[in-house]
Amino acid sequence: MKRILIQLDSDQYPSVFDAVTAYDSGAEVVMQYGGVTPEAVRDLVYGAMFTRGPADLHDSAVFIGGNDVGVGEAVLQAAQGAFFGPLRVSVMLDANGCNTTATAAVVSVLSEGDVAGKKVVVLAGTGPVGQRAGALLAGEGAQVVITSRSLERARQAADALGERFGVEVAAGEAANEAQTRELLEGAYAVLTCGAAGVTLVPEAVWKDHETLKVLADVNAVPPLGVEGIEVNWAGKEISGKKLYGAIGIGDFKMVVHRGCIARLFEANDLVLDAEEIFRLAKELKQ
Repeated sequence: MKRILIQLDSDQYPSVFDAVTAYDSGAEVVMQYGGVTPEAVRDLVYGAMFTRGPADLHDSAVFIGGNDVGVGEAVLQAAQGAFFGPLRVSVMLDANGCNTTATAAVVSVLSEGDVAGKKVVVLAGTGPVGQRAGALLAGEGAQVVITSRSLERARQAADALGERFGVEVAAGEAANEAQTRELLEGAYAVLTCGAAGVTLVPEAVWKDHETLKVLADVNAVPPLGVEGIEVNWAGKEISGKKLYGAIGIGDFKMVVHRGCIARLFEANDLVLDAEEIFRLAKELKQ
């Protein structure tokens, strides 16, 4: 039996990046479908469920990608709804890299020390990566603050995390440097998840900060989210602080991505979403 990965992508053209990564992770055949909607998922998944016996279904799996994370979540729900009894295949959600990037960033922060009881700020954290990272950090016991330029948007994100992950996350407004300084008071770590080419933490803010110990940035496009760091840093120590750039985080993100694809073919009943991918990422970091 060949290991077949069925790639369901909400974009018109399925991601080449995800296909190449799948092959590098041990998939022998990648079947790509673009423009996938939740309504189309059942019949596509049925094709995987009904062509092999239960003992061989572990050699078929589903990967859900695309740029629209909301659609990806709906596609995941539709795929799970198609399964019944032993007729199911393992499935992974990583639309726009949301889960693998978030878990890689969080595990990088955790590698520098325990965050339980410590303040961690996720700047520009209302997007998919920021929200998942905030939820995972809160699950580790951190006192997380999710920020946006709009306090209302930050509150909406915090509420959504409570509903989806069952964690308590505070909301903060960071529309200028003064507000950023205030939000970082007493913080142990900061993760910046802003738009490409936008500096969120000036070097003057973090370099002599009394409590900050870890800074991580997922933006690889200059100017970077944290001024004064390099994209390839992965724990570089400057002024008593450990710094992680986007490529430093991204290298581990790829390890996680490949590890998850390989894991899909070990059983036919796995659902790899944020929490499960996070657990695997922690294993891979050891």
